[in-house]
Amino acid sequence: MANMREIKSRMKSIKETRQITKAMKLISAAKLKKARHQLDQTKPFFDKVKATIGDILMHSGNLDNIFFDIRNQKEGKKKGYLIISGDKGLSGGYNHNLIKLAEDEIKKDPQSLLLVAGHMGRSHFLRKKLNVQADFDYRIQNPTIYLAREISEKVLDLFKRGEIDELFLVYTRMVSSISLEPTIMQLLPLNIPALREDVNVSELKIDESLSYEPSPKAVFDVLIPKYVKGIIYGALVEAFTSEQSAIMSAMDNATSNADEMLQRLNLYYNRARQAAITQEISEIVGGAAALQ
Repeated sequence: MANMREIKSRMKSIKETRQITKAMKLISAAKLKKARHQLDQTKPFFDKVKATIGDILMHSGNLDNIFFDIRNQKEGKKKGYLIISGDKGLSGGYNHNLIKLAEDEIKKDPQSLLLVAGHMGRSHFLRKKLNVQADFDYRIQNPTIYLAREISEKVLDLFKRGEIDELFLVYTRMVSSISLEPTIMQLLPLNIPALREDVNVSELKIDESLSYEPSPKAVFDVLIPKYVKGIIYGALVEAFTSEQSAIMSAMDNATSNADEMLQRLNLYYNRARQAAITQEISEIVGGAAALQ
C-alpha cells in the first residue's frame, strides 16, 4: 500500500482534475441549451422549404433540372462526402462513431472526394492520406446560416461542374440527449420519390394544372440552393448540439469517476493513517517494555 504522502498527493491531483471536468460539464450544458434553442428555431424554416418543394413536385411532371440529374448512364460516377465532425476531443465516442461510419462508406470508393468540416475529422482523414479537399477547412463551433451558405455554394459548384456526381452528407443526429446517431444521407442529386414521400404526396396523382412563372425549372434553380443550404445548416446545428451533449455526458462520467476514486483513496488514506498510528503505539509499547 502507498504511504500517506503519496495518497495525499494523488488525491490532490484528482481533485484538481475533477474541478476541470466539472467546469467543462457546466460550459457544455450552457452551450447545449443555446444549441437546442437554435435547433428549434431552424426546424420551421427547413420544414417550410421542404413543403414548398413537395408542393411543386406534386404539380410537376417530368423535370429537366441538373439537381435531379441521377446520371445513371455515366460510367465511373464520382462520389463526394460532406462530413461534419467535432472540433474538440473529450467527447467520448462521438467523433469515433462518426468517423467509423464515414470510413465504412469510403471503403466502397477510396477515390471519393472528402469535404470535412471540423478539426477532429479533418486531421484524421489527412493522416490517412485520403482525398481530402485542401481548401475546405471549416470549424463548426457556433454554426451560422452564413457558414451554411458558404459550404452549400461550394458543394453546389462542385456538382454543377461535374467534379462530383453524387454527394452524401455524414453527420450525427441527436435522437435524444442520451442517444446520438451517426447518419448518412444523399444530398445531391435530389431524390424526387423521397421528397414526395417526405411531404406525404407520394400517393397523390401528379397534377400539372398549375403553372409556375417563368417555369418550374427556374423556380427550382432558386429554391434548391436554399433547400441544400437549409439541410446543411440543420446538420451543422444538430452536429454541434450532439457534440455538446457528448462532451457534457463525458465530463459528467469523468466527474463521477473522480468522486469514486477520491472515496477509495480516502479509505486507503485512513487505513494507512491507522496503520501508522498502530505502528507508533507498538514501538512506544515495545520501547517501554525494553526499559523495564
